[in-house]
Amino acid sequence: MASPPDLQIRPRQPEFALPSPWARHWHGGDAFKSHFFDAMSLLFPDGERFFIDSVRAYRDQVSDPQQLAQIRGFIGQEAHHSREHEHYNEALRGCGYDLDYLERRLKKRLAFVRKHLPPKVHLAATVAVEHLTAIMADAILQNPDWLDGADAQMARLWRWHALEESEHKAVAFDLYQQVCGKVWLRRRAMLQSTFFFTLDTFKGLVHMLRRDGQLWHWRLWRDGLAWLWGHRGILRPLVRAYCDFYRADFHPWQHDNLQLILERRREFDAEGVLN
Repeated sequence: MASPPDLQIRPRQPEFALPSPWARHWHGGDAFKSHFFDAMSLLFPDGERFFIDSVRAYRDQVSDPQQLAQIRGFIGQEAHHSREHEHYNEALRGCGYDLDYLERRLKKRLAFVRKHLPPKVHLAATVAVEHLTAIMADAILQNPDWLDGADAQMARLWRWHALEESEHKAVAFDLYQQVCGKVWLRRRAMLQSTFFFTLDTFKGLVHMLRRDGQLWHWRLWRDGLAWLWGHRGILRPLVRAYCDFYRADFHPWQHDNLQLILERRREFDAEGVLN
């Protein structure tokens, strides 16, 4: 299976009015929900710059005009995501959260990968994390109640990010298949990426709850874990889509949400914010 041939991937530059003063618990007053999203935001600026570089390393091996256009769109979208999440993270920093502490491990890990591992490993890691973000993005688009009660601009930021992650979910994968395609390498990359994504997100969540004085509130953890993994938890339905990645014949567009993407585009494209 291949990417939809007529899917245009173009970066948007919407304006986001982040809460000012910053609302620590912008997701309906719930510290766990707010900091779960906040902890993911911490990973995006450095992570998305890494993704851009991993794709650029092989761009000169692509001759197909359509694929080159999708790569340009991918790079543009990821660059804007990095910028917006830097603004988001600066707001968190202003509230006294120690982002230097939280980002240190990720920066060291990416520096090691850049220095010691070959470009195909960088691209495999990008493919893996793009799948993680794609399945979560699809869930945000399909389930508006993920952000019920959230500050309107924060919900809009996350919907924008989810839309563009869904649009470009196969760009790095298609490039990887062209220049490498080793199934064992992308499987290994997914195992490693899942471990570190989970560890870094949990570390950020714990740090921010500790700074808020809510780390040991057992009801908050009970309700938060139920929100993630309970009978109606937001992550529970994603397990099957996550496991599909390990199939030898997997392609991201086997999870075909093109019509949903086209429907959700209207919110942002009507604003005329496309580059």
